[in-house]
Amino acid sequence: MNDEFPPQMPDDLEEDASIDAAKNLQPLPDLGLVSKLDASQETAALQVAELQREIAGLRSTRDQLQAQILEAQSSLGKLVQDGLSDLERRRQTLQVSVEQLERRQERIRNEMRTTFAGSSQEIAIRVQSFKDYLVGSLQDLALAAEQLELQVPQAPEKTVPIAETKSDFEAPARGRTTPKFADQSFQDQTQKIRSLIDQFRNQPDYYGPVWKLRRTFEPIHAERVSNWFFTQSGRGAVRTMGSRLQNILVASAAISILYNLYGDRLRTLILANSPERLGEWRRGLQDCLGVSRSDFGSDRGLTLFETPEPLALKADRLVKDGLLPLIVIDETEELISLAMLQFPMWIAFAPNPQQMSQTYLY
Repeated sequence: MNDEFPPQMPDDLEEDASIDAAKNLQPLPDLGLVSKLDASQETAALQVAELQREIAGLRSTRDQLQAQILEAQSSLGKLVQDGLSDLERRRQTLQVSVEQLERRQERIRNEMRTTFAGSSQEIAIRVQSFKDYLVGSLQDLALAAEQLELQVPQAPEKTVPIAETKSDFEAPARGRTTPKFADQSFQDQTQKIRSLIDQFRNQPDYYGPVWKLRRTFEPIHAERVSNWFFTQSGRGAVRTMGSRLQNILVASAAISILYNLYGDRLRTLILANSPERLGEWRRGLQDCLGVSRSDFGSDRGLTLFETPEPLALKADRLVKDGLLPLIVIDETEELISLAMLQFPMWIAFAPNPQQMSQTYLY
């Protein structure tokens, strides 16, 4: 019996053994939960890596944008600087140009106080004036030679001093019509002449049309012109104004009025005894009347002469052609040929008695 059945332990010892076994027993891990945790950690790691790559890309983009911004700012600054430099250069250039123009304006004003064209161009102008004068004279001489008729030599033509000429000098008219501006029958012309003189005085037009007076007209000039028209009937000597420029102004006013009355029929013949003086007359008439070089010539509105003989021939041809010559004599001409006094209109500038020569040829 004892070999078949082992001995039984007491109850209290069995209970202690079960307690010790329960203490030594540890729970087994849950494999499903472990796998889920590993997947979550791996996903989180992937997300972190992706975020880091995005952050790196954004940083790279930011650096590129910053570099582009800096480059654009640099380019813009350079462009602005170049623009400012160009504007500064242009400003300096314009300032220099303005200063040059101001100096030129002042120089021209100073030159206009002394001469019409300026002393800096005096030599070239004199040479060109002499050339034009020679061309016109040669043309007139050629025409005179063609129409020259040989005659028996006669006594020398008489001349009279300008100071002794009278406005009522009577010469054979040979059927010519002589304007008499003081006659009552020319009342319309008289009113028009007075109106033009008042307009020259009170309303000067410095940019008017050609053949209209373009200079300041003082009362003393108006008095000379009025006396020549209404007292001397367009034929007589006028006391010089003291300078050739002032005399040119008076003559220009008379020419302008006559051109307004007669238009292209008027032909003005200028007599002076040197090319230099003729050059001054040409420049003065250009300045006062706005005419150009093309208006000077043997078949033009203005013709220059150095001697009275070709002038008289030219005036005679003009009268025969139905035109109206106006003879203007410079103050340096002390004598007037009687051949010129027969024409309808002439104006001679007489020098002051104190300056007149005491020797005259008769």
